[in-house]
Amino acid sequence: MAKYKLVCFDVDGTLVDNVTFSWQVFHDCFQTDRHRRDDAKRKFFGGKITYMQWAEHDINLWREKNAKKEDFFRALGNLKLMEGAIETLNELKKHKIKLAIISGSLNVLLDKFIPDYRDFFDDVFLSKIYFDKDGNIEKVEATEYDMDGKALALRKIAEREGISLKECVFVGDYLNDIKILKEAGLGIAFNCQHEEVKSAADVVIEKKDLREILKHVL
Repeated sequence: MAKYKLVCFDVDGTLVDNVTFSWQVFHDCFQTDRHRRDDAKRKFFGGKITYMQWAEHDINLWREKNAKKEDFFRALGNLKLMEGAIETLNELKKHKIKLAIISGSLNVLLDKFIPDYRDFFDDVFLSKIYFDKDGNIEKVEATEYDMDGKALALRKIAEREGISLKECVFVGDYLNDIKILKEAGLGIAFNCQHEEVKSAADVVIEKKDLREILKHVL
C-alpha cells in the first residue's frame, strides 16, 4: 500500500516547463501597462487589496487589450509540458493516489497542455478564465488559494478525504510554495531556483523530469 495518499502539484515550472509566472507571460504578450501592474502588486503586498482584487485588476488589463482565447493559447507558444508529466500522473493514479493542483496559475495552461486534466486530478485549485463563444473573456474566478492559502487548500482536501497531512505530498518550485511544502508530509522542491524553497522542502530534485518524484512518493 502506498505510503502517501494525496499528491498535489504546482503548475508554473512544475507541471509546465519554461515558465516562472504564467501571468507574466500574458502581460508580456499583450503588452499591458507595467506601472499599473506594479501599483496593484504593491497594493496587494501592502495589504491594501485582496488577492482576488489583484487578480481581477490584472485580468481587466487583458480585457482592455481585447485579448481573446486564441491569443492566450498563442502566448504559450514557448512553453511545454514538463518532461515525464503524463507518465508520472498515470503511475500515481495506478497506485490509487489522489491527485490535486494547488496553484496561482491559470486554467488556460492546463487546457493547452493537459486538455483531459479533469481525468487526472480529483481537485483543482487555480484561477479560471471563462470565454464566450466568440473567445472574449466572459468571467473570471480568481483562486483564494495562492500564497499562504495553498496550505489551506491542502488542509481542506485532507480533512474532506480523511487523510493525515503526513500522507500528503506537495511538489512545487517557488516562494509562494514555502508554507505548503512545510505543511505536507513530504515537500518536494522541483526545478527550483530559490534556496529558501529548497530549505523548506524534504526533497530537492534538480533534474527536470517529473518521473524523479516517483521514487520518493511510491
